[in-house]
Amino acid sequence: MVEVELTHDNTVRVHVLGGHRLLALRDEVTLEVGAITSVTRAEVDLRPPWIRTPGTFFPGAIAAGTFRGKGRKEFWDTNFKGHAIRIDLDGPGYTRLVVDVADPDAALAELSSAVAA
Repeated sequence: MVEVELTHDNTVRVHVLGGHRLLALRDEVTLEVGAITSVTRAEVDLRPPWIRTPGTFFPGAIAAGTFRGKGRKEFWDTNFKGHAIRIDLDGPGYTRLVVDVADPDAALAELSSAVAA
């Protein structure tokens, strides 16, 4: 699970919590609000690209870490239980984030309003 923080300088910080830091091999991901193209709830059947660099993947149980595919670099931290949001990006670094949050509706509302501003 992660915590999404929107800072005053239009930066989004995604803090990886608990033991997921070990599984994802990452403490946080930082991105600019201007790089976000869309924010939606992640589909439960959505799966990461097949190259894990570095991270953890057990089908249907957990995806945590950085995953690469054809022209894609994605950060995932989800248990596939319907609490994930998908953040599509256009910019340097990651092309997509799929992360579990405690309250998906609140996170979607906060990020959507920041993108619209």
